[in-house]
Amino acid sequence: MSETHPTSLIEAVTFFADPQVCHEYMKSIKWPDGVVVCPKCQSENVGQIKSRCMLQCRDKDCRKQFSTKVDTIFEDSPLPLQKWFVAVWCIANAKNGISSCELARAIKVTQKTAWFMLHRIRLAMQTKSFKKIRGTIEGDETFVGGKFSNMHKSKRAKKPKGRG
Repeated sequence: MSETHPTSLIEAVTFFADPQVCHEYMKSIKWPDGVVVCPKCQSENVGQIKSRCMLQCRDKDCRKQFSTKVDTIFEDSPLPLQKWFVAVWCIANAKNGISSCELARAIKVTQKTAWFMLHRIRLAMQTKSFKKIRGTIEGDETFVGGKFSNMHKSKRAKKPKGRG
């Protein structure tokens, strides 16, 4: 995997267009130390089936074939990683959220599929199963709170006047 990561949607679409790049990217995320482990027997004797972007345990008692999607939110999904990665990018970068209809149009899937993807990705974000970002992070357009005078009367009565 190259050290350059996409910084915009168009770069992400281009970067993740190749299934082999997605496969290598997932391997680097799942096994950052580079040692691939079989999900069934925990053996480190794992080979790659290059023609299918799959992995296979070489242990003679196991011989399990598995993909990098195993034990992730992408598991049991027939969708390729290219669509999943772009969907995660769109959801993570949507300032006010994204609807399933909008996501469906963006990645060329049905609305029902987009809804399913949204729920899986949101659940992963909620349970914090995505790895945290490290380093310098830039944030913009943050809005916290609102005017006291715009608050509903019942809520305004509960709070003291001021910056609360």
